[in-house]
Amino acid sequence: MTRTKKMTLGLSAAALALGAGIGVAGMASATTTPTPTPSSSSSASADSNADAGHDGMGRHGGRGGHGVEQASELAAKLGVDQAKVADALKAFRDANKPTTPPADGQKPDPAAREAALAKSLADSLGIDEAKVTAALQEIRSGEQSEHAAALKTRLDKAVTDGKLTQAEADAVTKAVQNGVIGGGGR
Repeated sequence: MTRTKKMTLGLSAAALALGAGIGVAGMASATTTPTPTPSSSSSASADSNADAGHDGMGRHGGRGGHGVEQASELAAKLGVDQAKVADALKAFRDANKPTTPPADGQKPDPAAREAALAKSLADSLGIDEAKVTAALQEIRSGEQSEHAAALKTRLDKAVTDGKLTQAEADAVTKAVQNGVIGGGGR
């Protein structure tokens, strides 16, 4: 066999081996699990976060799991049974479930949604709408304070660890407060 043929065969074999290795690695890292469809309970929990003007994130940074906590906190502030509040929240979600996704760049008005929620809860629970509005605002304000404190802690650690300068951390804080990033400044 000529030297050129040997070299060509060797390079071809190396290319095949490399391609096979990449293919096997790609298949190994590929996920074959289908994307789960949200259950009614998980979507209900996520929806209830938005009901009180939240951004859909639970108090501890994850989706869902907050609906029961919200109903409990709201019930305590309003002086009514938690089950009644949970039922009223569910009725509001069901009645206000969007039929189509929002257009790109369009977000629902959180103030209008919160006002509609307050009216709905007031009607369902037989409570003055102003009292419901005040309770919702108090809950939202408390959560915003918690988020701000958590952000400050993380930024302070980043400065201490040398990942950010104090000026950079201050800029992030200002951007969040002004609603430029992170949903702050509501």
